[in-house]
Amino acid sequence: MKCSRAAVHRKTHRIPQIKFEDQRLTSFAGLVLYQALFSRIDLKRQLSECFRHLKVSPIFGQGVVVLLLIVHLLLGYRRLQDMRFYRDDPMVLRLLGLRRRPDVATLSRTLAGLDERSVSNLRHLNRQRVLAQLAALDLARVTLDFDGSVLSTGRFAEGTAVGFNPRKKGQRSDYPLFCTIAQTGQVLDVWHRPGNVHDANGAHDFIQECIRKIREILPTCVIEARLDSAFFSDEIVSLLDAERVQFTISVPFERFSALKALIENRKRWRRLNGQCSFFETDWKPARWRRRFRFVLVRSRNRRQYKGPVQLDLFVPPEYGYDFQVIVTNKTIGPRKVLAFHHGRGAQEAIFAELKSQAQMDYIPTRTRAGNQTFMLAAVMAHNLNRELQMLSTAPARNTTEKRAPLWAFEQLGTLRRKLIQRAGRLTRPQGQLTLTMSVNPAVRSELLHYLNTLQRAA
Repeated sequence: MKCSRAAVHRKTHRIPQIKFEDQRLTSFAGLVLYQALFSRIDLKRQLSECFRHLKVSPIFGQGVVVLLLIVHLLLGYRRLQDMRFYRDDPMVLRLLGLRRRPDVATLSRTLAGLDERSVSNLRHLNRQRVLAQLAALDLARVTLDFDGSVLSTGRFAEGTAVGFNPRKKGQRSDYPLFCTIAQTGQVLDVWHRPGNVHDANGAHDFIQECIRKIREILPTCVIEARLDSAFFSDEIVSLLDAERVQFTISVPFERFSALKALIENRKRWRRLNGQCSFFETDWKPARWRRRFRFVLVRSRNRRQYKGPVQLDLFVPPEYGYDFQVIVTNKTIGPRKVLAFHHGRGAQEAIFAELKSQAQMDYIPTRTRAGNQTFMLAAVMAHNLNRELQMLSTAPARNTTEKRAPLWAFEQLGTLRRKLIQRAGRLTRPQGQLTLTMSVNPAVRSELLHYLNTLQRAA
């Protein structure tokens, strides 16, 4: 239908008068989805159980404080002081089950009073939520990715240290080790470490524990693992092979003169695709106990020209080779081995989402347990966002060579803009609690789809 200009345009020169009243308005009407999710999994009670051992019992409770942190991060806020911007939001208070929200000073004191057992209990709760999803899916194959990520701070915080920090050199940092599930894009577990440790420092026990937890709920599934070159050692390789885990690990071949000689003296390389060629060998470093399958790959790439640019002179491009070595116990072909190993790059996307949209890289307090609790709240906010979508939508793909997530997940920031940050009004017409939002067909369709699915699954 064609509209006239008068029906489309209007004058908007006058600035409206601004008035502030208590109208039971909310800026986060989409939190009703998470209210349904939290009620379904009884999250508030489970969080409170994590702190039963503490003798001090504040009015708000440590479980409510951690739940507030999770909601704070779901809303997209970073600093603890930012809580003042939604202090009286009725949907936030309903989600927390409170009449009033604790202030920042109360929150800080509560975080400072937490201990290592509290952090351990929160880690256990996070693992149980992820494992419950895996048990319900009954997957035939589970892929674990292990890697560390740097969390920097510009001030002193307990447990931090100056170490490997390529972007902010010289700053103190934490360097936690993560285990993520490729099929669901969730963080199974995280082990906290100071920033001055090697990536594989103490990783043996952490990896073994993650494998054991998967075996307990899915005893017949195939477990796979992908790791970078920092984990290349006889200890880690032997552990994975003994646990019947199918693995690929990058090899720092520059440290091994025998491997370098194999590459330099190799005359015949087998074609892998248009850019890559390869050969295989059963090899082991001198001090290892047994041999493993090593896949050596070279990629033909164009070299960057770094000389002065002369626009009127043709400079022929130069090509060279980049080399990569992977150790594995998989029996599939080299092309699939390479695709599987390169799929571990999806873990970097998880880290990017955790830092940019769940604020995991923020270190709010000076106490170690408080900062670990904040980081676990960020991890749980990410995992709950994935769980919400897994409960409400069907898988979008089957198992791929790169082990891409089975769902086409929307990032937390996308879901926040589309559904969470919607204006609404809470009223009680005829005694019936009602949340009223503007008429938007897209928002109505998607929000009711999530809500109805959660209510049917309860």
